[in-house]
Amino acid sequence: MINRIANFIKQNKLEDKTIIVGFSGGFDSMCLLDILSKLKNQRDFEEMKVVAAHYNHNWRGEESLREQEVCRIFAASRGIEFYTKNAPKTLKKTENDARIARYEFFEEVYDEYDADAVFTAHNKDDNAETILYRIIKGTGIIGLKGIAQKRKYFYRPLLTTYRKEIIKYCDENNLAPNSDSSNFNTNYKRNYLRLNVIPSLEKINPEVKEALNTLAKNASLDNEIIEEYLSRFRKKVIIGETLNPSEYKNLSKPVKLRFLYEYIQILGLDYDSKRINEIYEFIENNITQRNGSTISLTASQWLYADEKIVETIPHKKVIEQEKFQPLNISGEGEYEFANKTFTIKKYEEGQLFVFPDSTSNFAYVDLSGIAMPITIRTRKEGDIITPFGMKGSMKLKKYMNAKGISRHKRDEIILLCKDDEILWVSGVGLNDKIGVKVKPTHVIEVK
Repeated sequence: MINRIANFIKQNKLEDKTIIVGFSGGFDSMCLLDILSKLKNQRDFEEMKVVAAHYNHNWRGEESLREQEVCRIFAASRGIEFYTKNAPKTLKKTENDARIARYEFFEEVYDEYDADAVFTAHNKDDNAETILYRIIKGTGIIGLKGIAQKRKYFYRPLLTTYRKEIIKYCDENNLAPNSDSSNFNTNYKRNYLRLNVIPSLEKINPEVKEALNTLAKNASLDNEIIEEYLSRFRKKVIIGETLNPSEYKNLSKPVKLRFLYEYIQILGLDYDSKRINEIYEFIENNITQRNGSTISLTASQWLYADEKIVETIPHKKVIEQEKFQPLNISGEGEYEFANKTFTIKKYEEGQLFVFPDSTSNFAYVDLSGIAMPITIRTRKEGDIITPFGMKGSMKLKKYMNAKGISRHKRDEIILLCKDDEILWVSGVGLNDKIGVKVKPTHVIEVK
């Protein structure tokens, strides 16, 4: 097994890199950390740095604290740096919430150490359980691929190793892993599969775990064929953690569903086909709308969709009020506001003057009829604006509706104001009162 891990590290060119190891102290992660500590004593791996990262979910009181201390002592005994964090007491006791919190922790440690990889100790049994779970939930082919051996900077060096081999290694090397009592709680779905369902299936096929892993390999091969087709569109459809409606809406339903499976995986979520179809119908109903809508994804996330974008937003937008207090502008200069910089400069005679698009982050303006001070702030009830080229005023809310500004983005837009009248909606449009009729007096910009 040591040679298997050594080859894995060499194949991925990580011999002299910084590796974070997700370390619960259970059989799998203790086996992995012990092997890495031995490899570090070999010439080929002596430049490799290993950090053990333990996330205490804080669900089992004293038992969790004892396991945390076991992990600390074990890491110290192997000369490996130890990094740990306790979850907040508010963390919900669900498999999905625990997984999200754990991976956020791994990403935090990865950044803290400027690491090159995060190793998790998923094994061949875990992969079989994942495949079975996804079959029961009604996944597509992409879900049948199982656990990826590498995703971004996350690696699974034990994914070709059965749990029985890991237990044997621990016994032969006199390791004393933690025994998490929650692993025997069959209220958790994966525990139920491992303790009840798979043993029953082994009565039909003693090699059911191998069969499920073979299914994952075959699904991966089929997926490669599909990938040759999808690669033509993907970059235009999935952009980071958003979907592009203008490209998405032209696809056939099967391709849309496939991209939705991929998109949900990018977001780190695990949904069945019923839920995927609900999301599909939601997007179909909203990607032709100027002002979109939201659907709940998790306890902390919504999915938002309109004709311009499909993206996730927090359930409750946390606004740091101190950064959004109105700021008075008394003259030219730079002003810091809400993590952005507002600049106002005098327009110089002879300066090249080209009207920017209304959606630009800068504008030429005529402030000759506006008395200082003016204010930068975010929107509030009662705001009005006289749109450029018009004579009458209208409510800012109606103006933003007409401009197709997503509701969840309106509180983030920086406004230049005189009392309750909006002079400039940054990146959206100007008030007619400061629109240039002859020549500008100032240039304003938000960065």
